[in-house]
Amino acid sequence: MEAAAGAGLLVCERLHARHDPRWLLRLPPALCLACVIETLGDGGASLVRKKHVLSCFRDVLAWHAVPILQLLAQDERVCVHFIGTLFGMLHTAEDSSALDLPTEVLVRLVADLKLEQYVHCVLDESQKELSKAATMRGSLPTFNLLGKLADAIPGLADILVIEHGNLMEHLLAGLMYPNEGIKATVCYLYGKLYSSPISSERLSVHFTERLCDLFLATLGNAQTKELQVNCMGLLKELLNSDHFVSVIMNNSRRGADSENAELLEKENPLPLMLKKLLLSRDEMLQVASVQCMTAVLVHSPIKYAPAFIHADIPEFLFERLSCTSEILLWSVYCCLLLLTEERLFFSKCHTVYGIESVVRSLKGILQLNNVELHKQGLLLFTEILKRQPVEIKLFTNLAMCKDAIGVLVEAVKCPVLEVAAEAVKAVAAIMRKDHLSCPPVQYVELQRLIETMLKRCADLSLPPINRRSAKHSERTSSPALMEVFISALSTLFAVVPSMHEKFSRKLASSSFIRLALELKAKFCTGQSNPALNQACSSFLYSMCLSLHSAAEKMEDSSQEEREMSELLQRSLPQLNCNVPESLTLLSETPDPFCLDEALRSHQYCLLLLLYCAYALEDRFVPEAELFSAIRNFLLSVQDQGDCPPPYVFRAVLYLLAVCQDKGEALDLSPLCAIRRVLENTSDLSLVYIHHPLLLKFFLHYSELMGKFGHRILQLWFSWEDYSQIESEDAVSGLSSSLPDYPNSFTTLLHILKENSSVLLILLDLVCLSTTEVAHKVLMTLSMFLKRNEDVVVCDLLRSQFLQILQQLLVESSSTTLRASKNLPLLLSLLFLVQLRNEAERELDSTDFKLLHHVSDLCGKCRPGDVELLQPSLNFLYWSLHQTTTCSQQRVVAVLLSSVPLLELLQKVLELTWMWPCRSGPALSSSEEALLCSAWLLTASLLAHQHRYNSEVHQTISLDVEQVLNAVILRRKKPALLLVSILQFLRAILRQNFSSALLVLIVQPTAQSRIEPSSSEDDASLYPLTTWQVLSLVVSLQNLLVQKDLLLSQSVVACLEVLMEYLHRKNQGIALHVVSQPWNRFLLFTLLDGGENSFLRPEILRLMTLFVRYRSSGIISQSEISQILQEAVKAKLAELPVATSQALRLLLLQLQSGSCEMEPAQEGTIQTLLESLPARTRTHLSPQDMVYPFARHISLVNDIAKQGAAVGRGVIFNLLLHAIIQLRLNESKNVFSTSPLVADAKTLMLRTGQGHRVVKKILIVQKRD
Repeated sequence: MEAAAGAGLLVCERLHARHDPRWLLRLPPALCLACVIETLGDGGASLVRKKHVLSCFRDVLAWHAVPILQLLAQDERVCVHFIGTLFGMLHTAEDSSALDLPTEVLVRLVADLKLEQYVHCVLDESQKELSKAATMRGSLPTFNLLGKLADAIPGLADILVIEHGNLMEHLLAGLMYPNEGIKATVCYLYGKLYSSPISSERLSVHFTERLCDLFLATLGNAQTKELQVNCMGLLKELLNSDHFVSVIMNNSRRGADSENAELLEKENPLPLMLKKLLLSRDEMLQVASVQCMTAVLVHSPIKYAPAFIHADIPEFLFERLSCTSEILLWSVYCCLLLLTEERLFFSKCHTVYGIESVVRSLKGILQLNNVELHKQGLLLFTEILKRQPVEIKLFTNLAMCKDAIGVLVEAVKCPVLEVAAEAVKAVAAIMRKDHLSCPPVQYVELQRLIETMLKRCADLSLPPINRRSAKHSERTSSPALMEVFISALSTLFAVVPSMHEKFSRKLASSSFIRLALELKAKFCTGQSNPALNQACSSFLYSMCLSLHSAAEKMEDSSQEEREMSELLQRSLPQLNCNVPESLTLLSETPDPFCLDEALRSHQYCLLLLLYCAYALEDRFVPEAELFSAIRNFLLSVQDQGDCPPPYVFRAVLYLLAVCQDKGEALDLSPLCAIRRVLENTSDLSLVYIHHPLLLKFFLHYSELMGKFGHRILQLWFSWEDYSQIESEDAVSGLSSSLPDYPNSFTTLLHILKENSSVLLILLDLVCLSTTEVAHKVLMTLSMFLKRNEDVVVCDLLRSQFLQILQQLLVESSSTTLRASKNLPLLLSLLFLVQLRNEAERELDSTDFKLLHHVSDLCGKCRPGDVELLQPSLNFLYWSLHQTTTCSQQRVVAVLLSSVPLLELLQKVLELTWMWPCRSGPALSSSEEALLCSAWLLTASLLAHQHRYNSEVHQTISLDVEQVLNAVILRRKKPALLLVSILQFLRAILRQNFSSALLVLIVQPTAQSRIEPSSSEDDASLYPLTTWQVLSLVVSLQNLLVQKDLLLSQSVVACLEVLMEYLHRKNQGIALHVVSQPWNRFLLFTLLDGGENSFLRPEILRLMTLFVRYRSSGIISQSEISQILQEAVKAKLAELPVATSQALRLLLLQLQSGSCEMEPAQEGTIQTLLESLPARTRTHLSPQDMVYPFARHISLVNDIAKQGAAVGRGVIFNLLLHAIIQLRLNESKNVFSTSPLVADAKTLMLRTGQGHRVVKKILIVQKRD
């Protein structure tokens, strides 16, 4: 099919002439239906052509179905032939994409024609195909087609069952076939069959006798989501029938048998299967699972509920109530409501287990705008309250009872009348004595509930009720009332010991410390209200000790707890002051001549109370005033020479840290007091609290950081959990944004940015701390360097890294080095620091020492030590490129002198031939990245050794055929790996396969074994053969067709070098390669048909190649004219430099006489050459970069797309290659507007490393 004259006429010029004009539809675009049918049925047409034709037909059918269907309906023979052709394509398709298109068109066509004979035609053909299919995989397209037809055509399921009953045998065979894709398709078709009442009835015996067991086994063993979803769809259809439910559940026993859990589980596999899906993390499967349980229970809750209860399903249903999905919540409510009809649901205490979840769920849904969900949740709550056995208490603690009453209060207040009515029913149910008999009775809460309910009674259509409200004493606060209230709270610490911590945290965060202190200050001054004073003191005592024991897990904390207990018992009853008085108390200094230590004890006690309140966000004392009072307290301690106990000074440090931002910086006197107390503390861990603000406080003051910074940071890393940070960092490599690190970690990164001297402490910790702490430090440094490229720390870090690396290499053997977790991180950090270097920096002695140690380390590694080798090879590769010519020559000499390094490179390169190996596992993404780095480094060493004629101490041996086969027989290799191998191939082609570093092994090829006599062409191309050259060309062309941006640049560059090699060796072969008719098809395949489609660098370079070697059959005058027209219309000054240079080369090649030109075209060429911007630099780097011609195209999507397979290290190198090439070739006026700047900024968000690219661009721009 071709588009004639650009008008979108869909005809085949070769076939159209013999077609009757009636088959030509004058549509936009015009379509010859006969051309479509004949092309699809043409056995000689390629699959690509057929897919294109069918895709065009599908689009036209979508917009112009009526005229097409009318035309087809005129000739039944043609219509049947067309349907048969489409059906035949289903069974000749080679992949799923080729299968989907004919299926879609065939279903649409048959459904829209609405003629029974065509339906029977398809069904008859399907029956034949299923009967003759050699394998079950061959039946998959037919099953898929029948399922979609059943979806599109009402009544088709009945036709299949009635007239094609033997189809069931094929479906059963499909369910037994060990392929989940086939099973999923079969289940989908079965679901359509059983959705019809007529078909369902006819298939009843089939299900009972043959399908049931097989289906349950399929559901139980399903692994893929597709099969699980389709199985659940079929199950939901089956569960509409009482008969099928009975068969599936296989439970004819009632009464006594309902207690036999083992028998029920054995006879009823379905509940266990549904529980498995309920526990999955997929919300769709969870909803389907619950809905299927409900569908079973609806038929008979008494009969079927025991099976689900014995499978512990209620427990997991209650757990699902914590979700936020409204559909899942509704489904769970419905299922649980049915389960309440079975006594086992209550006798097995499932309601006791789940009542908290129900109340919490109700509290959450009342915030939503979903009336039906409110009603269903309240209905469930009401049924549980009504049916709960008296002997089994539902509410096991006061908090739970209080929460339940609170939820009902909010529900009764609901403005929706229906919801409030359901809530009142629940209120009536909760008023049972056994629900409220948990002492002490919550009279205040009950009074609030009853008052709320009575206020709404006037709005509800309810029978008259007794409106006697509960009586209460005074509503205003009184000491007696408060004493009972506080005493009740204190009692809870003894009644429920296991809830100490949770209860204390809840009370403290709800301002109960403030409440108790205010009550003491208001009612207990002097000797007033001793009972209330004692109640408040006991309450504060229990809460503080509970919070302390929960926070401190030290082995020797028992002695500390005893001392703290004595202090609180002694001081709390006397501490009856309000907030201003408390601040004054902290600022006082004891009389030095008085032996009474009460004042200091009161200060210590107050500090502990303030610490507990502040730690749980109850900051009832203003921060600035508290900071000033504690400063005065420190001055008092310094003056008196006191040394507060560690648990008190821990509170002092925490309060200072959290109030620091609200107060002025501490001067020398309080800092000296802090330093003196810390120096007298046996271990800083006794006063350490793991909080980011405490870390910030210590590192803010140089007087504290210099003395205690090492130990504080060591404690910080010991406490900090880095598991989340590691997972966030791994995800951020593929994400579109920076990772969301914990607040504590982010605080540390900010501290490092503001105070770079802290980095020295971290580097010391790498050497002096445990392996675990060192690992966390290295991770921190890595994240810091990735996120803060503007901090100048390169020289500092490089020298420190050299010392650390030297120490590790000296103290460790090869085995321990390879097993080290920290060394890969250190090397990655070294590489990150290296990336900050400016372009062409002269290397100093530190650089060369690092280079020596890293290359030596590589020599000690094995190819499997990927984590060590990846950053090491990246470091070596960058050292080779980002330096001046003088330093570069020395780098080459150092690397080539390392015999173990070159031996390792050869071993790593040889892994390429072994992948993928059928007998072993595929390479991981990190191993693929290592292969990329190895090929790139080897290619660079080849080029630079040739350039500088450096001495070689060890050669690398590679088999020519294996190198070529790595490209020719690529076996789905990642694009970046192919790019890296092509770099190597270009390097050896440029050197005519002659290098002092490389020893090429040339073995007889399979072709030469068949034809032993070597031809003259093979001899001239040695070490290549004609067959290898042609195979390589075809493979490169195939890679171009993939239209992968990164790959296309390297392939075109490789074709250029290959043609130069062939032209030198055998011009006949070169002319043969470049003149192949396939090249023209290749060129037009690469064109996307858009505006300025020719003005792309790779297209222009490819055409220049064809013109240069006088391939007149590939480039016609038409294409030349179109290029010139696009160039004339384009704004040449705004073209990217790569496009401008590629266009200039093509124009010069045309002007040189390589192609016959018309006079007008010659004038246009000259005008264009004069209009193109002048080139500021014509010199190209001797070592072509991996990505030299992509400066004008957005790199981000293509590079991020490769990130998962190859790793960020290699990707980053490729980007920086592009920047180096930019610096060599781009002029100032173009560089400043290069899209690469925007690309790098976007890449920064996607990979976390793009900031460095932006800085490189700015550096280069500034220099140029």
